Amino acid sequence: MSGFKCGIVGLPNVGKSTLFNALLSTQAAEAANYPFCTIEPNVGRVSVPDDRIDQLAKIAGSAQIIPTQLEFVDIAGLVRGASKGEGLGNQFLSHIREVDAIIYVLRCFEDGNITHVETSIDPMRDADIVETELTIADLESLEKRLPNLQKKAKGGDKDSAAQVSIMEKVLKVVSEGHPARTTKITDADEIRQFKLLQLLTSKPVMYVCNVDEGSAATGNALSAKVVDMAKSKNAQCVIISARIEAEISTMDTQADKDEFLGSLGLKETGLSQIIKAGYRLLDLVTYFTVGPKEARAWTITRGTQGPGAAGVIHTDFEKGFIRAETISFADYVANKGEQGAKEAGKFRLEGKEYVVQDGDVLHFRFNN
Repeated sequence: MSGFKCGIVGLPNVGKSTLFNALLSTQAAEAANYPFCTIEPNVGRVSVPDDRIDQLAKIAGSAQIIPTQLEFVDIAGLVRGASKGEGLGNQFLSHIREVDAIIYVLRCFEDGNITHVETSIDPMRDADIVETELTIADLESLEKRLPNLQKKAKGGDKDSAAQVSIMEKVLKVVSEGHPARTTKITDADEIRQFKLLQLLTSKPVMYVCNVDEGSAATGNALSAKVVDMAKSKNAQCVIISARIEAEISTMDTQADKDEFLGSLGLKETGLSQIIKAGYRLLDLVTYFTVGPKEARAWTITRGTQGPGAAGVIHTDFEKGFIRAETISFADYVANKGEQGAKEAGKFRLEGKEYVVQDGDVLHFRFNN
């Protein structure tokens, strides 16, 4: 994967589309003060900021810098009863079945001018409504798919039998109203089968608390509750102000952005916080390929070995993997590039068992 993919969900009027626009510095999602204004799922990509790639490119004289990309998929606001066809129903949920993680945008600000579909501000209740609707959508998906697979399994199809086994296990959990991710699965093959189901509630969750401008640096009483909930669920939580993000997205220079953030007591943008939280949530690391043509960042799951890391570039690299020429980021910078690292004895040849580390600068040797 190059970067990762996040689905953005939330109730109407929680600042979801404002946030999406700000994150992408576009007006692709129409933000308006009424429910269901996002009709089509909006998809946008942003570059993942990483100053390490700039340093590497400078040393190597790379003509081009290609950072990792993060993709956001924004869907229409969910409401209580969406699974039963309320509002726009859950017709757009299929658009986020393939994402790596789901962001729940929760409204943690009071504003009499912006209506709330539930008539009061309660992020815990809102999170519960979203989770319930996603769980019901998963239940429907499983119930629809299971009979056909059971028929195939009875006919002796081994793959179907494996899918049926995990489906029945998950169905029991989901039908009791619990998200699929709470199913107890330890067997490696079951874990693989579980991922193939692409259930919405199997995805890791990040809670994004949308607060008023004055609470962006410290959070408020509403966001504090969400932070505690996130900890208890082993999820990530980020506190941002969509309005501040919207303002930052209109600024031309980094200096202006930094000055504005500083005046509010903030160290980084919401986008930067979301990206970092996403990397923690999905346990991702970055490695680099560097040369005169380009310096490029690649994203992999922590613990990935050499061939798997090579496969992110091209499947042929994985199949024909021989060795990975490896220099750590720190050694590459300290020795001013590949040649200096070689002379300093910091250049290594790593085999198939090597676990790629965050910041590694790699060059793959492979058989065609």
